Amino acid sequence: MSALDTLALTATTLLPFALLHARALADALISGIDLLFLARCAFRRDWAWTRHPWVAVAVALWGWLVISTLAEGSPQADGQAVVVLRLLLFVAACEAWTLRDARARRYLALSMGLAAAWIAVECWQQFLTGRNIFGDPRWGDGALTGPFFKPHAGASYLGVFFPAVLPPALALLRRGRPLASLLLLAAASATMVLIGQRMPTLLMALGLALAALLVRRLRAPALVALALALVVIAATPVIAPPTYHKLVLHFIEQMQHFWTSNYGQLYLRATAMLETSPLFGLGVAGFRAHCLDAAYIHGSALLGVPDSAVDAVRGCNIHPHNYWMQMATSGGWPAVVLFTLLVAIWLARLLRGLDTDARPIRAALLVMFVVQFWPFASTSSLFVVDAGGFAFLAAAWGLAEAASDRQADART
Repeated sequence: MSALDTLALTATTLLPFALLHARALADALISGIDLLFLARCAFRRDWAWTRHPWVAVAVALWGWLVISTLAEGSPQADGQAVVVLRLLLFVAACEAWTLRDARARRYLALSMGLAAAWIAVECWQQFLTGRNIFGDPRWGDGALTGPFFKPHAGASYLGVFFPAVLPPALALLRRGRPLASLLLLAAASATMVLIGQRMPTLLMALGLALAALLVRRLRAPALVALALALVVIAATPVIAPPTYHKLVLHFIEQMQHFWTSNYGQLYLRATAMLETSPLFGLGVAGFRAHCLDAAYIHGSALLGVPDSAVDAVRGCNIHPHNYWMQMATSGGWPAVVLFTLLVAIWLARLLRGLDTDARPIRAALLVMFVVQFWPFASTSSLFVVDAGGFAFLAAAWGLAEAASDRQADART
């Protein structure tokens, strides 16, 4: 048992960096944690975790996705639907085992902090010198890529931002160092702005606003950091013109003509698929396989978008770039309802017994969870580990912290 514990602890600690740089390794780590967890449960004959209400909902969601995909009749997609289970099982494994120990959670927190620092340092190096440590320049549209070749820095930095930044900021406030706390929050926020990716910046602002509501002591520094982020945005025409063009001008243009933008076209295509197949959707790979089908290339009377505004090519991609739309196209309305119920149960468990003063990490994880599962956001695929991995890690870690607090209360 101690060998299994050590392996699982190592895998969980390495996961943040694997999610950043090695998708295959991250998938292997998650799958390995799952297999070790099942082996441990079988050896100890301990399956108590299966009685959690969220587990039943997760199994129902997975089962419906499999059924919907089988109905579509694509053997490759069938396999993709089956392995979605690994992500849900990973949440159970962390809550019941790998993150049950406080030491494991401390190691994970350290790993997340190092990952955030790694991204931030490389972004600033690229901003100041023009290239990152690997010699890669900015992306063509001006976005900072940080330690990556492609513009992944924004989403990756958002994935580690809150558990890496909020607890240290609160610790500094407790030690009577408000200026240091403010500088930390301001530097972290400015880094996200200069990365130059719209959705991660908006979600960071949402998270900081939520943190200010949750933690009274953090309210002033978080709001000041947001104000300073706005100052940085206002200064981008001078200090970073490409960032200003993408973060401000392109965003305004996109919002003014949203349904003809790339994201609007994707959501129109997903809406058309849902309207046509409301019960089963098109399976987990259905959006990619059918986005060029003529049956789905039309406007929406409900949204007031005419057929003439629809572009066949721009509305087609490997996924609809939104978790909730992805559920809709993968399993119809039943999948959307089950996914909503699952997220709501997780959120309720994260909120139960929340004491932001005594346990600031729980506030940080709650913010991370809300930001990762925020329904009005453009995202990558939930079923791909390097994107959905941070969402499921937020749920897993948050549930483990909440479970630890409940056990401590019970002992008291």
